[in-house]
Amino acid sequence: MAEPTVDKKPEVKPPPGLKAIIEHLGQVYPNQPNPLQVTTLLKYWLGGQDPLDYISMYNFPGDADRNIPPHWHYISFGLSDLHGDERVHLREEDSTRSGMGFELTFRLAKTEAELKQQIENPEKPQRPPTWPANLLQAIARYCFQTGNGLCFGDNIPWRKSLDGSATSKLQSLLVAQDPQLGCIETPTGTVDFCQIVGVFENELEQASRWNGRGVLNFLRQDVQTGGDWLVTNMDRPMSVFELFPETLLNLQDDLEKQGSDLAGVNADFTFREIKPTSAIKEEVDFQTLSEKCANDENNRPLTETQMKREEPSFPQSMSMSSSSLHKSCPLDFQPPAPNCISLDGIEITLAPSVAKYLLLAIKDRIRHGRHFTFKAQHLALTLVAESVTGSAVTVSEPYGVLGYWIQVLIPDELVPRLMEDFRSAGLDENCEPKERLELEWPEKNLKLIIDQPEPVLPNVLPMSLDSAPLKM
Repeated sequence: MAEPTVDKKPEVKPPPGLKAIIEHLGQVYPNQPNPLQVTTLLKYWLGGQDPLDYISMYNFPGDADRNIPPHWHYISFGLSDLHGDERVHLREEDSTRSGMGFELTFRLAKTEAELKQQIENPEKPQRPPTWPANLLQAIARYCFQTGNGLCFGDNIPWRKSLDGSATSKLQSLLVAQDPQLGCIETPTGTVDFCQIVGVFENELEQASRWNGRGVLNFLRQDVQTGGDWLVTNMDRPMSVFELFPETLLNLQDDLEKQGSDLAGVNADFTFREIKPTSAIKEEVDFQTLSEKCANDENNRPLTETQMKREEPSFPQSMSMSSSSLHKSCPLDFQPPAPNCISLDGIEITLAPSVAKYLLLAIKDRIRHGRHFTFKAQHLALTLVAESVTGSAVTVSEPYGVLGYWIQVLIPDELVPRLMEDFRSAGLDENCEPKERLELEWPEKNLKLIIDQPEPVLPNVLPMSLDSAPLKM
Protein backbone atom coordinates (compact mmCIF):
# COMPACT_ATOMS: atom_id res chain seq x y z
CA MET A 1 0.00 0.00 0.00
CA ALA A 2 1.42 3.39 -1.06
CA GLU A 3 2.44 5.79 1.66
CA PRO A 4 0.15 8.82 1.84
CA THR A 5 1.80 11.96 0.50
CA VAL A 6 1.60 15.41 2.00
CA ASP A 7 1.52 18.38 -0.34
CA LYS A 8 4.32 20.71 0.58
CA LYS A 9 3.88 24.41 0.02
CA PRO A 10 6.63 25.81 -2.15
CA GLU A 11 9.22 27.72 -0.20
CA VAL A 12 8.78 31.47 -0.64
CA LYS A 13 12.14 32.98 -1.40
CA PRO A 14 12.73 36.67 -0.65
CA PRO A 15 13.29 38.88 -3.71
CA PRO A 16 16.93 39.57 -4.60
CA GLY A 17 17.37 43.07 -3.17
CA LEU A 18 15.63 42.19 0.08
CA LYS A 19 17.60 38.94 0.38
CA ALA A 20 20.93 40.78 -0.01
CA ILE A 21 20.15 43.22 2.81
CA ILE A 22 18.87 40.47 5.11
CA GLU A 23 22.06 38.46 4.54
CA HIS A 24 24.19 41.54 5.20
CA LEU A 25 22.39 42.21 8.48
CA GLY A 26 22.71 38.53 9.39
CA GLN A 27 26.48 38.88 9.22
CA VAL A 28 26.43 42.01 11.38
CA TYR A 29 23.93 40.58 13.91
CA PRO A 30 24.40 36.77 13.75
CA ASN A 31 22.70 36.29 17.14
CA GLN A 32 19.54 38.14 16.11
CA PRO A 33 18.19 36.26 13.07
CA ASN A 34 14.61 37.39 13.72
CA PRO A 35 14.66 41.01 14.92
CA LEU A 36 11.54 42.90 15.84
CA GLN A 37 10.07 44.66 12.82
CA VAL A 38 7.62 47.41 11.99
CA THR A 39 5.80 46.26 8.85
CA THR A 40 3.72 48.33 6.45
CA LEU A 41 0.33 46.61 6.04
CA LEU A 42 -0.64 48.19 2.71
CA LYS A 43 2.48 48.20 0.56
CA TYR A 44 3.39 51.29 -1.45
CA TRP A 45 3.00 49.55 -4.82
CA LEU A 46 -0.54 48.53 -3.81
CA GLY A 47 -1.56 52.13 -3.12
CA GLY A 48 -0.26 52.60 0.44
CA GLN A 49 1.25 55.86 1.63
CA ASP A 50 4.33 54.45 3.39
CA PRO A 51 7.25 53.63 1.03
CA LEU A 52 9.19 51.51 3.53
CA ASP A 53 8.07 47.87 3.52
CA TYR A 54 9.84 47.05 6.78
CA ILE A 55 11.94 48.64 9.51
CA SER A 56 14.03 46.17 11.50
CA MET A 57 15.06 46.96 15.07
CA TYR A 58 18.22 45.39 16.47
CA ASN A 59 19.48 45.39 20.04
CA PHE A 60 23.12 46.48 20.28
CA PRO A 61 24.35 45.60 23.80
CA GLY A 62 27.15 48.17 23.84
CA ASP A 63 30.94 47.93 23.71
CA ALA A 64 32.68 49.59 26.68
CA ASP A 65 36.15 49.09 25.16
CA ARG A 66 35.19 51.22 22.15
CA ASN A 67 32.96 53.66 24.08
CA ILE A 68 29.86 52.54 22.19
CA PRO A 69 26.80 52.77 24.47
CA PRO A 70 23.96 50.19 24.44
CA HIS A 71 21.42 51.26 21.87
CA TRP A 72 18.65 50.31 19.45
CA HIS A 73 19.59 50.08 15.77
CA TYR A 74 16.80 50.76 13.23
CA ILE A 75 17.24 49.82 9.54
CA SER A 76 14.81 50.56 6.71
CA PHE A 77 13.81 48.44 3.70
CA GLY A 78 12.30 50.16 0.68
CA LEU A 79 14.33 53.10 -0.57
CA SER A 80 16.53 50.65 -2.43
CA ASP A 81 15.08 48.26 -5.01
CA LEU A 82 14.06 45.24 -2.96
CA HIS A 83 12.17 43.39 -5.70
CA GLY A 84 14.01 44.07 -8.95
CA ASP A 85 10.82 43.95 -11.02
CA GLU A 86 10.07 47.71 -11.29
CA ARG A 87 6.98 47.51 -9.06
CA VAL A 88 8.39 50.46 -7.08
CA HIS A 89 11.64 51.66 -8.62
CA LEU A 90 12.05 52.05 -12.37
CA ARG A 91 15.43 51.01 -13.67
CA GLU A 92 17.57 53.91 -14.83
CA GLU A 93 19.84 53.45 -17.79
CA ASP A 94 23.54 53.34 -16.89
CA SER A 95 22.73 53.61 -13.16
CA THR A 96 24.57 51.35 -10.74
CA ARG A 97 22.29 52.28 -7.81
CA SER A 98 19.63 50.02 -6.38
CA GLY A 99 16.44 52.10 -6.48
CA MET A 100 17.30 55.43 -4.84
CA GLY A 101 20.65 53.97 -3.87
CA PHE A 102 20.33 54.02 -0.08
CA GLU A 103 18.48 52.85 3.01
CA LEU A 104 18.02 54.74 6.29
CA THR A 105 19.31 53.77 9.72
CA PHE A 106 19.05 55.32 13.18
CA ARG A 107 20.81 54.54 16.47
CA LEU A 108 18.92 55.42 19.67
CA ALA A 109 20.71 55.29 23.03
CA LYS A 110 18.88 53.25 25.65
CA THR A 111 17.32 55.12 28.53
CA GLU A 112 18.37 54.69 32.16
CA ALA A 113 15.25 52.58 32.77
CA GLU A 114 16.09 50.28 29.85
CA LEU A 115 19.68 49.90 31.03
CA LYS A 116 18.49 49.10 34.55
CA GLN A 117 16.12 46.42 33.24
CA GLN A 118 18.91 44.99 31.07
CA ILE A 119 21.07 44.51 34.19
CA GLU A 120 18.40 43.37 36.65
CA ASN A 121 16.43 41.09 34.32
CA PRO A 122 18.61 40.19 31.33
CA GLU A 123 16.35 37.29 30.30
CA LYS A 124 13.29 39.49 29.85
CA PRO A 125 13.02 40.64 26.21
CA GLN A 126 13.03 44.39 25.73
CA ARG A 127 10.85 46.24 23.28
CA PRO A 128 12.40 49.22 21.49
CA PRO A 129 10.47 52.49 21.04
CA THR A 130 8.70 52.66 17.68
CA TRP A 131 8.81 56.44 17.14
CA PRO A 132 12.14 56.18 15.24
CA ALA A 133 10.37 53.93 12.73
CA ASN A 134 7.81 56.71 12.17
CA LEU A 135 10.67 59.20 11.75
CA LEU A 136 12.37 57.06 9.09
CA GLN A 137 9.05 56.54 7.33
CA ALA A 138 8.44 60.32 7.20
CA ILE A 139 11.90 60.95 5.73
CA ALA A 140 11.34 58.17 3.18
CA ARG A 141 8.01 59.76 2.15
CA TYR A 142 9.83 63.05 1.53
CA CYS A 143 12.41 61.28 -0.64
CA PHE A 144 9.74 59.48 -2.67
CA GLN A 145 7.53 62.56 -3.09
CA THR A 146 10.33 64.88 -4.21
CA GLY A 147 12.66 62.41 -5.91
CA ASN A 148 15.50 63.81 -3.78
CA GLY A 149 18.03 61.42 -2.32
CA LEU A 150 20.18 61.88 0.77
CA CYS A 151 23.96 62.15 0.88
CA PHE A 152 26.44 61.89 3.74
CA GLY A 153 26.75 65.33 5.33
CA ASP A 154 23.21 66.46 4.42
CA ASN A 155 21.10 68.24 7.01
CA ILE A 156 17.35 68.09 7.68
CA PRO A 157 15.70 70.91 9.69
CA TRP A 158 12.96 68.97 11.53
CA ARG A 159 11.86 71.86 13.78
CA LYS A 160 10.26 69.72 16.46
CA SER A 161 11.43 67.16 18.96
CA LEU A 162 12.26 63.94 17.15
CA ASP A 163 10.30 61.82 19.63
CA GLY A 164 7.45 64.31 20.08
CA SER A 165 8.44 65.14 23.67
CA ALA A 166 8.44 68.65 25.09
CA THR A 167 11.81 68.24 26.83
CA SER A 168 14.32 67.00 24.24
CA LYS A 169 16.53 69.61 22.59
CA LEU A 170 17.27 67.37 19.59
CA GLN A 171 15.07 68.88 16.88
CA SER A 172 17.14 68.55 13.72
CA LEU A 173 19.01 65.86 11.81
CA LEU A 174 22.31 65.24 10.04
CA VAL A 175 23.07 62.37 7.67
CA ALA A 176 26.15 60.16 8.17
CA GLN A 177 27.35 56.84 6.82
CA ASP A 178 26.34 53.98 9.10
CA PRO A 179 29.64 52.83 10.68
CA GLN A 180 28.63 49.14 10.77
CA LEU A 181 26.69 48.73 7.54
CA GLY A 182 28.61 50.95 5.10
CA CYS A 183 27.78 50.23 1.45
CA ILE A 184 26.92 46.92 -0.19
CA GLU A 185 26.47 45.50 -3.69
CA THR A 186 23.17 43.74 -4.35
CA PRO A 187 21.75 42.04 -7.46
CA THR A 188 19.73 45.25 -8.03
CA GLY A 189 22.67 47.67 -7.53
CA THR A 190 24.60 49.46 -4.77
CA VAL A 191 23.02 50.43 -1.46
CA ASP A 192 24.47 53.01 0.96
CA PHE A 193 23.25 52.94 4.54
CA CYS A 194 22.56 56.55 5.55
CA GLN A 195 22.42 57.00 9.32
CA ILE A 196 20.12 59.73 10.62
CA VAL A 197 21.68 61.58 13.59
CA GLY A 198 19.70 63.79 15.99
CA VAL A 199 21.33 67.18 16.62
CA PHE A 200 20.79 70.52 18.37
CA GLU A 201 19.62 73.59 16.47
CA ASN A 202 23.03 75.30 16.74
CA GLU A 203 24.74 72.12 15.46
CA LEU A 204 22.43 72.15 12.44
CA GLU A 205 23.09 75.88 11.93
CA GLN A 206 26.85 75.36 11.87
CA ALA A 207 26.51 72.30 9.62
CA SER A 208 24.51 74.49 7.23
CA ARG A 209 26.96 77.40 7.34
CA TRP A 210 30.10 75.26 7.08
CA ASN A 211 29.60 71.58 6.20
CA GLY A 212 27.76 68.63 7.70
CA ARG A 213 30.66 66.18 7.62
CA GLY A 214 32.78 68.56 9.69
CA VAL A 215 30.14 68.86 12.42
CA LEU A 216 29.65 65.08 12.41
CA ASN A 217 33.38 64.70 13.02
CA PHE A 218 33.07 66.98 16.06
CA LEU A 219 30.18 64.85 17.37
CA ARG A 220 32.23 61.66 16.97
CA GLN A 221 34.97 62.91 19.29
CA ASP A 222 33.11 62.25 22.56
CA VAL A 223 30.61 59.63 23.70
CA GLN A 224 28.45 62.40 25.19
CA THR A 225 27.70 63.64 21.66
CA GLY A 226 27.36 60.23 20.03
CA GLY A 227 30.87 58.84 19.87
CA ASP A 228 32.34 57.05 16.85
CA TRP A 229 28.99 55.44 16.02
CA LEU A 230 26.99 58.69 16.37
CA VAL A 231 24.40 57.20 18.73
CA THR A 232 21.54 59.66 19.30
CA ASN A 233 20.84 60.28 22.98
CA MET A 234 17.48 62.05 23.34
CA ASP A 235 18.44 63.12 26.89
CA ARG A 236 21.63 64.90 25.79
CA PRO A 237 21.54 68.23 27.69
CA MET A 238 24.17 70.26 25.79
CA SER A 239 25.39 70.73 22.23
CA VAL A 240 28.95 69.90 21.17
CA PHE A 241 29.71 73.64 21.04
CA GLU A 242 28.53 74.11 24.63
CA LEU A 243 30.45 71.07 25.88
CA PHE A 244 33.61 71.90 23.93
CA PRO A 245 33.71 75.64 23.07
CA GLU A 246 37.04 75.27 21.29
CA THR A 247 35.33 73.32 18.49
CA LEU A 248 33.36 76.42 17.51
CA LEU A 249 36.59 78.43 17.23
CA ASN A 250 38.10 75.69 15.03
CA LEU A 251 34.98 75.68 12.87
CA GLN A 252 35.02 79.45 12.40
CA ASP A 253 38.68 79.29 11.42
CA ASP A 254 37.96 76.60 8.82
CA LEU A 255 34.94 78.56 7.55
CA GLU A 256 37.16 81.61 6.99
CA LYS A 257 39.73 79.52 5.10
CA GLN A 258 37.49 77.13 3.15
CA GLY A 259 34.12 78.88 2.80
CA SER A 260 30.69 77.37 3.31
CA ASP A 261 29.02 74.34 1.72
CA LEU A 262 25.58 75.96 2.01
CA ALA A 263 24.47 76.61 -1.58
CA GLY A 264 21.09 78.24 -0.95
CA VAL A 265 17.93 78.72 1.10
CA ASN A 266 14.22 78.81 0.47
CA ALA A 267 13.26 82.48 0.45
CA ASP A 268 10.51 84.92 -0.45
CA PHE A 269 11.85 87.50 -2.90
CA THR A 270 10.80 89.70 -5.80
CA PHE A 271 12.80 91.60 -8.40
CA ARG A 272 12.37 94.22 -11.09
CA GLU A 273 14.63 95.61 -13.78
CA ILE A 274 16.33 98.96 -13.25
CA LYS A 275 16.42 100.78 -16.60
CA PRO A 276 18.94 103.62 -16.74
CA THR A 277 17.72 104.48 -20.24
CA SER A 278 14.26 104.64 -21.77
CA ALA A 279 15.03 101.77 -24.13
CA ILE A 280 13.27 98.58 -23.08
CA LYS A 281 14.69 95.38 -24.54
CA GLU A 282 12.04 93.06 -23.13
CA GLU A 283 9.68 93.71 -20.22
CA VAL A 284 10.42 91.25 -17.40
CA ASP A 285 9.68 91.33 -13.68
CA PHE A 286 8.91 88.92 -10.86
CA GLN A 287 5.12 88.89 -11.21
CA THR A 288 4.93 88.38 -14.97
CA LEU A 289 7.63 85.72 -14.82
CA SER A 290 5.94 83.91 -11.90
CA GLU A 291 2.56 83.97 -13.63
CA LYS A 292 4.09 82.56 -16.82
CA CYS A 293 5.93 79.85 -14.88
CA ALA A 294 2.81 78.86 -12.92
CA ASN A 295 0.79 78.68 -16.14
CA ASP A 296 3.44 76.64 -17.96
CA GLU A 297 3.93 74.31 -14.99
CA ASN A 298 0.18 73.75 -14.51
CA ASN A 299 -0.29 72.95 -18.20
CA ARG A 300 2.56 70.49 -18.62
CA PRO A 301 1.75 66.76 -18.61
CA LEU A 302 2.43 65.07 -15.28
CA THR A 303 4.50 61.93 -14.94
CA GLU A 304 3.28 59.13 -12.69
CA THR A 305 5.84 60.11 -10.03
CA GLN A 306 4.77 63.75 -10.06
CA MET A 307 1.10 62.79 -9.68
CA LYS A 308 1.95 61.06 -6.38
CA ARG A 309 3.88 64.03 -4.96
CA GLU A 310 2.69 66.07 -2.02
CA GLU A 311 4.27 69.12 -0.43
CA PRO A 312 7.34 68.02 1.55
CA SER A 313 7.40 68.73 5.27
CA PHE A 314 10.94 70.11 5.20
CA PRO A 315 13.00 72.01 2.63
CA GLN A 316 13.86 70.48 -0.68
CA SER A 317 17.41 69.43 -1.41
CA MET A 318 19.61 71.45 -3.72
CA SER A 319 22.56 69.49 -5.10
CA MET A 320 24.78 71.96 -6.90
CA SER A 321 28.50 72.03 -7.65
CA SER A 322 30.37 74.68 -5.68
CA SER A 323 32.12 76.31 -8.64
CA SER A 324 29.87 75.52 -11.60
CA LEU A 325 26.24 76.05 -12.60
CA HIS A 326 26.50 73.72 -15.59
CA LYS A 327 23.49 71.35 -15.49
CA SER A 328 22.78 72.46 -11.92
CA CYS A 329 19.51 74.37 -12.18
CA PRO A 330 17.89 74.71 -8.71
CA LEU A 331 14.36 74.83 -10.16
CA ASP A 332 11.88 71.98 -10.36
CA PHE A 333 10.60 73.29 -13.71
CA GLN A 334 12.37 75.13 -16.53
CA PRO A 335 11.25 75.66 -20.15
CA PRO A 336 13.35 73.74 -22.66
CA ALA A 337 16.42 75.58 -24.02
CA PRO A 338 15.51 79.03 -22.65
CA ASN A 339 17.18 82.18 -23.98
CA CYS A 340 18.85 84.49 -21.49
CA ILE A 341 17.31 87.97 -21.21
CA SER A 342 19.96 90.49 -20.16
CA LEU A 343 18.87 93.20 -17.70
CA ASP A 344 20.37 96.70 -17.51
CA GLY A 345 20.13 96.66 -13.72
CA ILE A 346 18.22 94.89 -11.00
CA GLU A 347 16.34 95.73 -7.81
CA ILE A 348 15.87 92.78 -5.46
CA THR A 349 13.45 92.71 -2.52
CA LEU A 350 14.32 89.99 -0.02
CA ALA A 351 12.31 88.84 3.01
CA PRO A 352 13.79 89.88 6.41
CA SER A 353 13.81 86.24 7.56
CA VAL A 354 16.61 85.39 5.10
CA ALA A 355 18.58 88.64 5.30
CA LYS A 356 20.98 86.90 7.71
CA TYR A 357 22.21 84.76 4.80
CA LEU A 358 23.39 87.74 2.72
CA LEU A 359 26.73 88.12 4.50
CA LEU A 360 27.27 84.35 4.40
CA ALA A 361 26.45 84.33 0.66
CA ILE A 362 29.09 86.97 -0.08
CA LYS A 363 31.74 86.23 2.56
CA ASP A 364 31.62 82.41 2.64
CA ARG A 365 30.45 81.62 -0.90
CA ILE A 366 31.07 84.34 -3.51
CA ARG A 367 34.43 85.33 -1.97
CA HIS A 368 35.53 81.70 -2.39
CA GLY A 369 34.50 81.53 -6.06
CA ARG A 370 31.11 79.84 -5.52
CA HIS A 371 27.42 80.66 -5.93
CA PHE A 372 24.41 81.08 -3.65
CA THR A 373 20.69 80.72 -4.44
CA PHE A 374 17.48 82.16 -2.96
CA LYS A 375 14.65 79.88 -4.10
CA ALA A 376 11.03 81.05 -4.20
CA GLN A 377 7.95 79.09 -5.22
CA HIS A 378 8.45 79.20 -8.97
CA LEU A 379 11.65 81.19 -9.44
CA ALA A 380 15.24 81.11 -8.22
CA LEU A 381 17.73 83.94 -7.75
CA THR A 382 21.40 82.92 -7.85
CA LEU A 383 24.33 85.15 -6.90
CA VAL A 384 27.35 84.11 -8.95
CA ALA A 385 31.09 84.68 -8.48
CA GLU A 386 33.17 85.72 -11.49
CA SER A 387 34.97 82.35 -11.57
CA VAL A 388 31.79 80.20 -11.57
CA THR A 389 31.48 78.35 -14.86
CA GLY A 390 28.28 77.52 -16.73
CA SER A 391 26.41 80.70 -15.76
CA ALA A 392 24.40 82.81 -18.21
CA VAL A 393 25.84 86.12 -16.95
CA THR A 394 29.20 87.81 -17.52
CA VAL A 395 31.13 90.75 -16.15
CA SER A 396 29.90 92.89 -19.07
CA GLU A 397 26.28 91.67 -18.71
CA PRO A 398 25.99 90.78 -15.00
CA TYR A 399 22.19 90.48 -14.69
CA GLY A 400 20.13 87.97 -16.62
CA VAL A 401 16.97 85.88 -16.62
CA LEU A 402 17.35 82.35 -17.96
CA GLY A 403 13.85 80.87 -18.17
CA TYR A 404 12.66 81.19 -14.57
CA TRP A 405 16.16 81.50 -13.13
CA ILE A 406 17.49 84.96 -12.29
CA GLN A 407 21.28 85.19 -12.16
CA VAL A 408 23.31 88.07 -10.69
CA LEU A 409 27.07 88.15 -11.17
CA ILE A 410 28.97 89.74 -8.27
CA PRO A 411 32.31 91.07 -9.61
CA ASP A 412 35.37 90.39 -7.47
CA GLU A 413 36.00 94.09 -6.82
CA LEU A 414 32.49 94.52 -5.37
CA VAL A 415 32.81 91.71 -2.81
CA PRO A 416 34.70 93.69 -0.06
CA ARG A 417 32.22 96.58 -0.39
CA LEU A 418 29.22 94.30 -0.05
CA MET A 419 30.70 92.66 3.04
CA GLU A 420 31.39 96.05 4.62
CA ASP A 421 27.95 97.43 3.71
CA PHE A 422 26.12 94.36 5.04
CA ARG A 423 28.04 94.53 8.31
CA SER A 424 27.39 98.28 8.62
CA ALA A 425 23.68 97.63 8.08
CA GLY A 426 23.69 95.06 10.90
CA LEU A 427 23.06 92.12 8.59
CA ASP A 428 24.68 89.16 10.28
CA GLU A 429 23.77 85.57 11.11
CA ASN A 430 21.85 86.54 14.26
CA CYS A 431 19.83 89.38 12.80
CA GLU A 432 16.38 89.78 11.30
CA PRO A 433 15.71 93.43 10.42
CA LYS A 434 12.53 94.83 11.95
CA GLU A 435 12.29 97.79 9.58
CA ARG A 436 12.58 98.21 5.83
CA LEU A 437 16.20 98.55 4.73
CA GLU A 438 17.50 99.80 1.37
CA LEU A 439 21.06 99.37 0.06
CA GLU A 440 22.17 100.66 -3.32
CA TRP A 441 25.25 100.55 -5.56
CA PRO A 442 24.30 103.02 -8.32
CA GLU A 443 27.38 102.55 -10.51
CA LYS A 444 26.47 98.84 -10.72
CA ASN A 445 22.73 99.49 -11.27
CA LEU A 446 22.14 97.21 -8.29
CA LYS A 447 19.68 97.82 -5.46
CA LEU A 448 18.72 95.58 -2.52
CA ILE A 449 15.64 96.06 -0.35
CA ILE A 450 15.08 94.09 2.86
CA ASP A 451 11.33 94.01 3.32
CA GLN A 452 8.51 91.49 3.04
CA PRO A 453 7.89 91.13 -0.72
CA GLU A 454 4.43 92.01 -1.98
CA PRO A 455 2.36 88.81 -2.50
CA VAL A 456 1.89 87.77 -6.10
CA LEU A 457 -0.19 85.20 -7.96
CA PRO A 458 -3.48 85.64 -6.08
CA ASN A 459 -5.05 82.79 -8.02
CA VAL A 460 -2.25 80.33 -7.34
CA LEU A 461 -1.97 78.44 -4.05
CA PRO A 462 1.38 79.41 -2.48
CA MET A 463 3.93 76.77 -1.59
CA SER A 464 4.90 76.54 2.07
CA LEU A 465 8.29 78.24 2.28
CA ASP A 466 10.61 79.12 5.11
CA SER A 467 14.12 80.34 5.58
CA ALA A 468 15.64 77.01 6.54
CA PRO A 469 18.90 75.98 4.86
CA LEU A 470 18.70 73.76 1.84
CA LYS A 471 20.80 70.64 2.24
CA MET A 472 24.00 70.14 0.44
